[in-house]
Amino acid sequence: MEAALIVGIISAYLKRTGRTLLSKYVYYGVYLAIFVSLICGALVWFTYGALVGPSKALFEGIAALLAVLVLTSMVYWMATKGRRLKAEIETRVEAFMTRGTTLALVSFSFIIVFREGVETVLFLTPFLLVDPLSTLSGAVLGIMASVFLAYLFFIVGMKINIRRFFYYTSLLLILLAGGLAGYGTHEILEYMEEVGVNTGWLGEPAFDLNIPGDNPLHHKGLVGSVFAVMFGYTVTAEWARIIIHAAYLIIMLPSVFYVYSRQIREG
Repeated sequence: MEAALIVGIISAYLKRTGRTLLSKYVYYGVYLAIFVSLICGALVWFTYGALVGPSKALFEGIAALLAVLVLTSMVYWMATKGRRLKAEIETRVEAFMTRGTTLALVSFSFIIVFREGVETVLFLTPFLLVDPLSTLSGAVLGIMASVFLAYLFFIVGMKINIRRFFYYTSLLLILLAGGLAGYGTHEILEYMEEVGVNTGWLGEPAFDLNIPGDNPLHHKGLVGSVFAVMFGYTVTAEWARIIIHAAYLIIMLPSVFYVYSRQIREG
């Protein structure tokens, strides 16, 4: 969504300033970035496929924790840059045009989309390893929705309160990241157990809901899987998982409330 918004801003600005023909250079960068991002995703997938034994759990744990860093950085970006996004992008594009370089447009759009492409690869990896088909289907639908919304915002001209949009998106990302932090911790604990490392009480179950695997409310079931992705729901969890998950939410949620409340006070 972030990449689609920025590309939408660039395209709308070029159209508004009578430079529509230059839009093709923006999309050259977009297409190249998508291609390179897909290569990165394939490399991650093949790397995981080559792993055996405990290394798979370690890989999943590290991928999930990296995804937490990615989502946290997105929350920070939206909180600090979101309200000035349009003005900053347009100023930069105008500087490119003043210097008369189209290569800068290609490079700019490539960097924007490739950065988000790599972030998306990292974010989707923990889910892709568990359920490839559903993950890829969701990714395609998400990309289509992002492009459509960007088109409405900046080409059709639909009005939207960017700050409010980013505020609610930030809350959603925090919930997602909190669940991934817990899941990553769980996978690291599994790896440590398999290699013979004693984690003590941190690795012991804090609760067990005793919900069978074929029940829709199981975290791999039809209903439970939705809550598992959105909120980190699971039918059983170790103490370390609960502590990490709760600590992330306790730190991040008040931080986002504070940043956006300050922005409202400052106007």
